[in-house]
Amino acid sequence: MIALVGTVDGVFRIDVDLEEVIDADPAGRLSPAAVDISLPRLVAAASSGSTVVAVVDARPPLAVSHDAGATWTEAGGGLPKGRAVAVAEDNPDLVLYGARNRLYLSRDGGRFWSALPFEVPEIEAVELSAA
Repeated sequence: MIALVGTVDGVFRIDVDLEEVIDADPAGRLSPAAVDISLPRLVAAASSGSTVVAVVDARPPLAVSHDAGATWTEAGGGLPKGRAVAVAEDNPDLVLYGARNRLYLSRDGGRFWSALPFEVPEIEAVELSAA
């Protein structure tokens, strides 16, 4: 799985399985897809099927819905304030969360998180891609 990370210094391509930066495009920009949800203090959101993950300006910083936004569960209790989120299109359990300079990965729909072992410039947007 490849993560595209839009930062103030361009777009970084990251192999999330190997947990390493592949390359960077200083001129690149990401435009995250809009997700139509209505939550207070919404920062960013991503969806895959009926799974919706929202970054909110609150503690904990995530809200997760598995029924297209009808009900929500708080998530990410140990994570810092967030800026961006992505959900894998073919696997809604794979979630990428972007804080200021660090990426966090969940392989179980947002219950448990691991930090990727590097920092990137200030994060603006994230995407997940199969290739």
